[in-house]
Amino acid sequence: MSNPVRIVTHYALARGLRRWRTRAQLEQWQERRIIRHVERIRARSPFYQKWWGGLNATEWRQFPQIDKTVMMQHFDTLNTVGITKEEALVLAGESEDTRNFKQSSIQGVTVGLSSGTSGNRGIFLVSNREQDAWTGTVLAKLLPGGLWKPAKIAFFLRANSNLYESVKRGKLQFQYFDLLEHVDVLVERMEEYQPTVWVAPPSMLRMLADAYIMGRLTHVPDKIIAVAEVLDPLDRNVLERVFGQTVHQVYQCTEGFLGATCEHGTIHLNEDIVYIEKEYLDPATRRFVPVITDFSRTSQPIIRYRLNDILTEAAERCACGSLFTAIERIEGRCDDTLYFSHKYEGEAVSVFPDFISRAVIAASPAIEHYRVVQRGSGILEVSMQVSEDTDQERAQAAVLQELGKLAGRLQCVLPEVQFVPYTFEAGITKMRRVERRLD
Repeated sequence: MSNPVRIVTHYALARGLRRWRTRAQLEQWQERRIIRHVERIRARSPFYQKWWGGLNATEWRQFPQIDKTVMMQHFDTLNTVGITKEEALVLAGESEDTRNFKQSSIQGVTVGLSSGTSGNRGIFLVSNREQDAWTGTVLAKLLPGGLWKPAKIAFFLRANSNLYESVKRGKLQFQYFDLLEHVDVLVERMEEYQPTVWVAPPSMLRMLADAYIMGRLTHVPDKIIAVAEVLDPLDRNVLERVFGQTVHQVYQCTEGFLGATCEHGTIHLNEDIVYIEKEYLDPATRRFVPVITDFSRTSQPIIRYRLNDILTEAAERCACGSLFTAIERIEGRCDDTLYFSHKYEGEAVSVFPDFISRAVIAASPAIEHYRVVQRGSGILEVSMQVSEDTDQERAQAAVLQELGKLAGRLQCVLPEVQFVPYTFEAGITKMRRVERRLD
């Protein structure tokens, strides 16, 4: 059961009662916390005992990495609360089938499934203590008035969880909006509820923006927070133009609450609860894959866990003054890096999702939606939706020209481009504007 005192304590810590004057002080504090955490986990997790071998806790940076595949293979011995993968999958599956998420716990430990983007789903375990810490941290980092100002939160998610329900505290109201419901039903509920904070995937926020433009949705929130999907520059521009405010972001996955935007709209990594090593893909453009160590979580320890995400580190420190690493953009998954052939050497050249996004957006201001999929054959399938007064063929020609310019700058041969009809149903799958498929 949740403990209000613990929630308030973590809220206060996240709001800044724990202060570091320099980055070096922060890193020294992190090091002490991680070493203590590693020693505790070694004593409680049979998997990690074997995985780390004879390495000392102070040598934790030399521990072999894990990823989702390793975590799921060794789930039973990795977690420290004695929950098996089989019973966790049964409970989480029942909750998803019935859409009743209030009973998704075993012995006080919340069990849930990640949404997954390609069928590779994960299980997350969160104890009551960790749930309270999560709640306090989220309230401190995301809500305009924290614990003290009334707020009505609308959470749009594919699956609810006790973790999200725990946000309801005092003057805070919370309603879960199921992404699998029809958008007309969701809009009607929004009109009745009139939430002050929207938390939703960008694809759903775009649908709410459409409803607002058409007059079916009349209420504008105090804060809009994008979650679960990459916030594409096109979607950000539309949402900020329609609602007249900065769209904030949360960087969260099965593996933890990893980042959130400050008052300036800059994403900062939550380095007061996680340590993130940067595995650079392209140092010149500051792109890296994060390897995370969560030193606040013991039920399902996450230590040197390599994510499949591509982040771009900000070139300069944020104006908010935070010591926490600033992120320019969450770009997508490593698996969604496209490949073109080098014009002279024939070797495959990595083309990051952001390169493709910027090329398409630059082609025409009339493009309202788009998707670019590279098939296993190498062919690029481009689909897009343009404004009614725009000639589709002219827009397609402009996109083809911009993609050609991109290939030229990279000294590559542009793959065959095929234009196909634009289709996407929000809520069923995660929106990925740029992706690579092997099928």
